[in-house]
Amino acid sequence: MTTDLSLPVLSGARLFAGDRAEVAALRAAAERHGFFYLADHGVDPALIAAVFAQSARFFALPDAEKQAVHLRRVAHALGWEPLRAQTLEQGSAPDLKEGFYVGPDVAPDDPAVLAGRFGVGPNQWPADLPAFRATMTAYFAAARALGGQVMRALAPALGLPADYFAAFNDDPACRLRLLHYPPQPANPDPGEKGCGAHTDFGSITLLLQDDAGGLQVQDVETGVWIDAPPIAGTFVVNLGDLIARWTNHRFRSNPHRVINRSGRERYSVPFFFTGNRDYVVECLPTCLGPGEVPKYPPITTEAHLAERYAATYG
Repeated sequence: MTTDLSLPVLSGARLFAGDRAEVAALRAAAERHGFFYLADHGVDPALIAAVFAQSARFFALPDAEKQAVHLRRVAHALGWEPLRAQTLEQGSAPDLKEGFYVGPDVAPDDPAVLAGRFGVGPNQWPADLPAFRATMTAYFAAARALGGQVMRALAPALGLPADYFAAFNDDPACRLRLLHYPPQPANPDPGEKGCGAHTDFGSITLLLQDDAGGLQVQDVETGVWIDAPPIAGTFVVNLGDLIARWTNHRFRSNPHRVINRSGRERYSVPFFFTGNRDYVVECLPTCLGPGEVPKYPPITTEAHLAERYAATYG
């Protein structure tokens, strides 16, 4: 069942300036669905267009060429992920999507790499796409900066000082993921989706989607699936499991899924902003009412990520 109930559109320009009405709208969105559209975000439209163009060029390569940058070639899982490599909705068919992971480009002799920190290491880049690396590196920096702005905006929405998340935002764990969805077959396997119903692992996700559509968000109070169609010039922003944990579920991390019924290829670009790996996340002081207790014990960002990745990659 679906509904035409829509997600709110917020202005980044007003939100980042501390506009009280926009902060209140952010708080309402975070408490209701954990999803909203973000307009006026300041990321260059030409850079966004280049990201989609380079992504399409990469996924058009033969699988034999993409194997050269397969994420299983490195311990830190950056690179190409083939079709049906991940099952986000437990008990369902593997997801009908392929992806490419990009992280901060960390040198092989960096102490964090030598120590085997989760997900840390140099990127793998396709050899025959000369503009790919520069485009993704520029976009990674822009999305990382925007993620920090959204985290700062969450502080007043939670009744906290504007700089409350400064230490969390310092050297954040981030992942850029390029995704390619073939059209859903007319007779899919039972339960097969482009991306099965799931919640995101980290703190916030900044999603770019093309005009194919297919993203749906579940209203957990009714079970209804809400269509989140593309709106030109916006990101879809959602809160992840770490924020739900941190806020004692005052702010939502809602299930969402993708079903590509467009009849053509679909491309999307999620950017996962998670925060400093060593930061200890424990229930925020403003998220406990009288008589309430934290639902979770303290945990580092890195330990939380490792737990959540293990659940979907087995």
